[in-house]
Amino acid sequence: MAVELQATDSVIDFTIKILLLGDSGVGKTSLLTRFAHDSFDEKVASTIGVDFAVKKLSVYDKRVKLTVWDTAGQEKFRTLTSTFYRGAKGIILVYDVSRPDTLRHLEEQWMRELELYGTEADAVRMVVANKVDVGDARRVSWHEGSDFARRHGCLFVETSAKTNIAVANAFEELVLKILETPSLLEDAGAHSGTVRLDSLQSGYGVYDYCYC
Repeated sequence: MAVELQATDSVIDFTIKILLLGDSGVGKTSLLTRFAHDSFDEKVASTIGVDFAVKKLSVYDKRVKLTVWDTAGQEKFRTLTSTFYRGAKGIILVYDVSRPDTLRHLEEQWMRELELYGTEADAVRMVVANKVDVGDARRVSWHEGSDFARRHGCLFVETSAKTNIAVANAFEELVLKILETPSLLEDAGAHSGTVRLDSLQSGYGVYDYCYC
């Protein structure tokens, strides 16, 4: 795998913004928490507004800093989160395999919102089927999710934030695809996408990790 663990303060080559979208309760916050510092909280509260985390990776010979934004799924926060689509190079659309309506809403709501507010024509999109650990409670098959992703030109990964199934792989695949898209790197220099901490309240704060 091209993504390597290197605990170093080397100069950052690219700063990439990634946005997590999907209904409330599909596990967006749990996916981010698992990715950012490899933990899972069964009682995690729903995100209010937007939270974020920062993570550093070494990809091939490049140092990449990811700013991953976790948006609220509740309708009452729609106007708040719309501004955070700006500059997102990667979009992760999450649904819960035990709730078919959350997959349906990706098409009926989240895809439409992305078309309306997204500013990167070549942004890499990924559909993530989360909570594959639910066993018999599963209501959306792999084929249904894969077909949905294919029809919309998205990457597709099944994950479980709870049991740590393919969470890292999902982010890795997304980042690698972004780095293979020259148009997305034109304004992704080391200092692009700066986060002003004095203007946000984040449940995460900022985490700087290097990941393998």
